[in-house]
Amino acid sequence: MKRVIVTGGAGLIGSNVVRLLNEQGISDILVVDHLGTSSKWKNLRGLEYTDYSEKEEFLQKVQTTDILKDYSHIFHLGACSSTTETDASYLIRNNYEYTKILAEESLHKKIHFLYASSAATYGEGQFGYDDKAPIHSLKPLNMYGYSKHMFDLYALKKGFLDKITGVKYFNIFGFGEAHKEDMRSVVLKGYEQISSEGKLRLFKSYRPDYKDGEQKRDFLYVKDAAKISLFLLENRKFGLYNVGRGQAETWKSLASALFKAMGKPENIEYMEMPESLKAKYQYYTKAETQKLISSGYKEGFTDLETAIADYVDLLRKED
Repeated sequence: MKRVIVTGGAGLIGSNVVRLLNEQGISDILVVDHLGTSSKWKNLRGLEYTDYSEKEEFLQKVQTTDILKDYSHIFHLGACSSTTETDASYLIRNNYEYTKILAEESLHKKIHFLYASSAATYGEGQFGYDDKAPIHSLKPLNMYGYSKHMFDLYALKKGFLDKITGVKYFNIFGFGEAHKEDMRSVVLKGYEQISSEGKLRLFKSYRPDYKDGEQKRDFLYVKDAAKISLFLLENRKFGLYNVGRGQAETWKSLASALFKAMGKPENIEYMEMPESLKAKYQYYTKAETQKLISSGYKEGFTDLETAIADYVDLLRKED
């Protein structure tokens, strides 16, 4: 890599990608994001990059100038990632149209391009979580997931997936998510709840086949997500890839690991789920990772307990 653009570069995954690039000696980086009034700017502290651009100004320059000239790689990680966002038109503009323009310009200029799709494209998982399977029949549960799915379908129809990389991130958590408000991980929310109240609140289950706290997710530490993203783009692994551990673990397991890392006795309280979420709630996710492993990725994955312990240590240092 020579010169790199990271959109969403102040976000959770983006800032960790920039940090990892810095560790590899790469600092000629253009960070693109929308900082607004959030605390996201704090994620840029301590990072080395050449320039920063707000997302709207960057897109305008992409369409009207030769700003992409001489850049070798683009990590397009910027998006509205709120699963409760109801403004479908906004999601189309921000997640779908933006990605179309940037992908097409990257292909035209022969820039290596990786974009963030999402595990939300799999919906309830009734068709599985296999990144080697056809994607036409997938039914996302929310508009965020569908906005990501729309570009996956567009890229497939246009033949882009033979030339670019799409990554379906599963449940990513780690340092750099404090600005995400209600979309923060249960690890961070739980850390704050346990610190202030000595207990952690989880949603009750509304399906008889899952007890409270037994709903399962494929949790992945953000440091692993950054490593995998760099590996795929650096090694030109094209197509759609799941980015998860390939292991489904319960919310209770996550809670236990968090209480242990904080040195506190377990105290879980189960609460009612908002009506607006009940029909859109995923009870089980697990990435099929054979395609990733077959691509040559050999770094492995951080187990949940180790990842949470490392995250808690970073949070304590920040406090």
